[in-house]
Amino acid sequence: MNQGTADRAAQPAEGNGQQVEQASRALLARRSMSIRARITAVFAALFVLMSTVTTGALVFLSAFKSKSVFLEEMTNYAFEIQQARRFEKNYFLYGTNLDDALVNTETAQYNLDQHAADFESVMGKARFAAMKKTLALYEHLLERLSEAGAEGGRLPQQDRAQIESGLRRSGTRLLSDAQESINLERWLMHTMLHTSRLLALGFLMFMLLVMAYVASFIIRSVLRPLGRFTTYAARIGKGDYSPILPARKYRDEYSYLALAINQMLEELQARQDQLRRSEKLAAVGTLTSGIAHELNNPLNNIALNTEALLDGFADFPEAQKIEMLEQIYTQVERASSTVRNLLDFTRREAPAFTPVSLTEEVRHTVKLAGNELKLAGVELKLALNDELPRVMGNPRNLQQVFLNLILNAIQAMPEGGSIVVAAAVEDGFVRVDVSDNGCGIPKEHLDNVFDPFFTTKENGEGTGLGLSVSYGIVEKHGGRLSVQSEPGQGTTFAVFLPIAK
Repeated sequence: MNQGTADRAAQPAEGNGQQVEQASRALLARRSMSIRARITAVFAALFVLMSTVTTGALVFLSAFKSKSVFLEEMTNYAFEIQQARRFEKNYFLYGTNLDDALVNTETAQYNLDQHAADFESVMGKARFAAMKKTLALYEHLLERLSEAGAEGGRLPQQDRAQIESGLRRSGTRLLSDAQESINLERWLMHTMLHTSRLLALGFLMFMLLVMAYVASFIIRSVLRPLGRFTTYAARIGKGDYSPILPARKYRDEYSYLALAINQMLEELQARQDQLRRSEKLAAVGTLTSGIAHELNNPLNNIALNTEALLDGFADFPEAQKIEMLEQIYTQVERASSTVRNLLDFTRREAPAFTPVSLTEEVRHTVKLAGNELKLAGVELKLALNDELPRVMGNPRNLQQVFLNLILNAIQAMPEGGSIVVAAAVEDGFVRVDVSDNGCGIPKEHLDNVFDPFFTTKENGEGTGLGLSVSYGIVEKHGGRLSVQSEPGQGTTFAVFLPIAK
């Protein structure tokens, strides 16, 4: 089977049972790949994908949270340093706020110690260590100034200038490092947000593709085979019982459904064949009186000639004896022909399709119904052409169709009448019309005449299967059977069979 295709219908061939067996073997030979397993695999892959995306989102949020905390704490740290620098300037200008500068420095130092792990993870150990060292130097210089003030003395001008210079350098560096870290983290956070938006859009596009694939998968695995099996059901409803053959490289639930349908088709075919044989026997039963009459006449003639020969064999001249024996032989041939025609009609054989001349089959069928026509007082006229193209069909089945139509026409004319069987070519089909001038069919019954067991005859006079079986036979030959009728004016059944190629 080609990938993406489901089970296709097999072409009609001889031996429906053998076809079903071959189809079943072919279906079971495919490696198993159930729809359930494929759906489970698809959803498992989706679960892994969603788990990965969720894990990535959690990692991203954790990193973003760390940067957010770092940015907040680093901003607080920078604020404390700025305050310390402001109080430091006040001290050198006015001699005040030195203790305030020390408080802010200690607060900044406390922030660094409290969030050392977060700062190290973002800034790196080397930068963080350098920042702490610079802050410690800044604090040490402030403490020297504080100690000198506490002792009531003043530092020499040179030492004071060195401390002031050192404080400015370290303070400037502390603010510069803090601001640089803040700006860098802000840029990184903006980058992360921009990247997350791009990833979200990319993931949305990817999910659209995944949804398209899942939809395609459901259509290919479930809906499309379901549509094909709906087509198979319609085909079976029209009487085509050819088995379903595999069309894919693997076996799934639909393959087992095809196996069940194939088994059902085999049973239906057997039941239809049995029904057709029953209807054929019913048609033979209808012909019984005509056959008895056809056999009785030659048997009476044989008996009379034989009795005459026995009584006066010695008295008859040689020429008369030969004439009487020839008459006996002729009557034997007549009876044998009747029996042979009947046996040919009832013989069970494989439903082989061969090129068939409808002209010959109609004439052969008319011979079968000849005595029934005589007994019913019905005249049958043939308007056939020996040059009609052949059709592909089963001769016995086609004879059964024409015999059913002729017997129906006879039964529609209890007081006698005429039947016309005409044939012509029409749009690639050979059309055979069986027309009578009988009682006709009421309009309300026309839609039901081909239904099984539908009959307008009295109880015991018909099975209601003849036209239904005929309809099925014609459809199995790729043709169609239609009816036109007017009450009181007669009925025409038209058989359309495709021309053999």
